[in-house]
Amino acid sequence: MIHTGRNTALAGRQEDAEELRTLVDLALGALRDASTKRTGPVAAGGPGAAASALGRVLDGGGFLTERPEPERLTELFEAYAAGAVDLTHPAAVSRMQCAPTAAAVAAELLAAALNQSLHAWESGPFALELERRLIAEMASWAGFGARASGTLTPGGSISNLMGLLAAREHALRRHGDVTRSGLTGLPVVPRILCSAAAHFSIARAAGFLGLGRDAVVTVPVDERGRMRVAEARRILDGLTSDEVPLAIVATAGTTDHGSFDPLPELADLAAERGIWLHVDAAYGIGALFSPSLAPLLDGLDRADSLAFDLHKFGWSPASSSVLLVRDAQHLRCLDQQAVYLNPSDDEAAGLTSLLSTSMQTTRRSDAFKMAASLLTLGREGMGAWVDRCHALARHAAARIAARPDLELLAEPVLSTVIFRCSPPAEGVPDPNAWNAAVRRTLLTRGRALLARTKVTGTDGEPRVHLKLVFLNPGTTEADVDELLADVAAVARELAAADREPGTDHDRPPADDRLMAS
Repeated sequence: MIHTGRNTALAGRQEDAEELRTLVDLALGALRDASTKRTGPVAAGGPGAAASALGRVLDGGGFLTERPEPERLTELFEAYAAGAVDLTHPAAVSRMQCAPTAAAVAAELLAAALNQSLHAWESGPFALELERRLIAEMASWAGFGARASGTLTPGGSISNLMGLLAAREHALRRHGDVTRSGLTGLPVVPRILCSAAAHFSIARAAGFLGLGRDAVVTVPVDERGRMRVAEARRILDGLTSDEVPLAIVATAGTTDHGSFDPLPELADLAAERGIWLHVDAAYGIGALFSPSLAPLLDGLDRADSLAFDLHKFGWSPASSSVLLVRDAQHLRCLDQQAVYLNPSDDEAAGLTSLLSTSMQTTRRSDAFKMAASLLTLGREGMGAWVDRCHALARHAAARIAARPDLELLAEPVLSTVIFRCSPPAEGVPDPNAWNAAVRRTLLTRGRALLARTKVTGTDGEPRVHLKLVFLNPGTTEADVDELLADVAAVARELAAADREPGTDHDRPPADDRLMAS
């Protein structure tokens, strides 16, 4: 337990540097202790255990105590670290969530201590220039030219929202400035085309933009979850005279299969019809760093807007998301003159802010940590790590395909693997509930973190599947084999229990309930 001498210490102030060092050491100690004690990717016990741990820290009270209690920081730091998911653990394969590089975390600390913002030049001059330069370099990755622009955002959902905002303004400009006048009385019905496997944020963005979720028309996909271009063309041909297509949204790296829509063909279709092409590459951008996988992104340079994350493939702390537009003029819908932030004479003198490229005003310097990771890894290192994660997915797929008790859905495209547990000969009452329970049991026991999804089979029936997402290049093939063995063992255990009367898959097994109590 610590007793700080300065309750009013401010990060970034020289006289308080030692206090900050003490607290950073405390945080690193909590991280070290949790790592030493943890036996799996997450603490056992499920939601009940997490709530109980927080309750012990608060000890019946709240966070805003009557008097300062800095000594409670030890308990808070230790509980947070102990209850966090260990993204470096090889069995943490449930989410597109990476363990960041140490360099990025150090940069995050410095950025937090200095608390720069990008809404006015004097709020973060170096940070502002850093983002501007990083955006220009990222645009070159995509093959965009000197007219490109963009911004960093809190996540892929916001990047997609901003891309569709630009598409809305571009498509509806003949009907006036809808940013100013709104959509009321609009003489046309907007439509957005995306695949049936597109991220849910596309429909949400349509709702946020006043278009309505019903404006989104989903295009059928093939057996690998890729948009069928012929179907997109058919839908466009079938639109009525008052329906206006705002955008075609292509997904580069779908959430489940990791599949890539056919970008060259979709770019041809968008150019032929004069429609905005937005590419959601939040996950799939990783392919760009790998010489062998980069062809998956052929045609990316023809997009009008592009969204991607470096807190997936990029090994940067969240949030590290990016929106790029091929032509800076398409962000003019965000133009904002605020006399206290970006007066025109200051802008003319070079004291420019980034207020007019973002939906946010106060905005942190996310470019700093991203730059730290990029400098640490380089293109060669990024590519090697992406290739390693791809190789792990292929290894997992081969092992699953070779096991009679597991069923592989398809070969992995990037680093995700979809499979399910095959019911034993004796059968189970409900294979979907059984597969879902396998995942929950592994989670509540703290053994493994797997994702789940539903895949509709050729018979039209949706079935629960399990998903592995490999973003940790430090994982070994032996780790993967052990993980799959754990999955199969729990599946056998639950299948045996399932044949007993009174089984309820909505409750964890008895040993899990004991741990959660």
